Amino acid sequence: MNFIRSSLSEAQTTLNRFVEDETNVALIERAIGVFAEAFRSKGRVFSCGNGGSMCDSLHFAEELTGRYRKNRAPLPATGISEAGHITCIANDFGFEYIFSRFVEAWGQEGDVLLAISTSGNSENVIRAVEVARAKGMKVVGLLGKDGGKLKGMVDVPVIVQSPITDRIQEIHIKCIHIFIEGIERQLFPENYA
Repeated sequence: MNFIRSSLSEAQTTLNRFVEDETNVALIERAIGVFAEAFRSKGRVFSCGNGGSMCDSLHFAEELTGRYRKNRAPLPATGISEAGHITCIANDFGFEYIFSRFVEAWGQEGDVLLAISTSGNSENVIRAVEVARAKGMKVVGLLGKDGGKLKGMVDVPVIVQSPITDRIQEIHIKCIHIFIEGIERQLFPENYA
């Protein structure tokens, strides 16, 4: 059972390293501002990722359309995951276009894309970011390892510098919860009085 303690200790070390870098705190604060400004201006937030990152993108969206800790008005957020869309685009155009075609169809200037990639190099996420930037959208990146290609493509690169995917994902979900709380604190301060 040594692997259990080892795994928990590794997660703790990864989180401690992330927190100790003040740049990460500043980037999370900046990301919250980008999301909140979009909602204030009647914009929408889209999110995308592959595998576990897709699950995280959906969790982010559902907490915004639903609630986090207290009831409040729903916020317009969508995790790009609809099976009909994904299978159609993958079949007709290729898997690398599953997110970008959605952003091309629905994204507008003033909207925000949350792009999640533990490697920073997911081709379909990169294409979505390219389309979002061309449309005048802001892009927040939840990235891992060294940030990959996406590091220089997004407006706000939040990077968990770890070589281990599950450790990266653990910090990503914490960042997502902080994003949501920060958005609520700006838009619904009465919930935190």
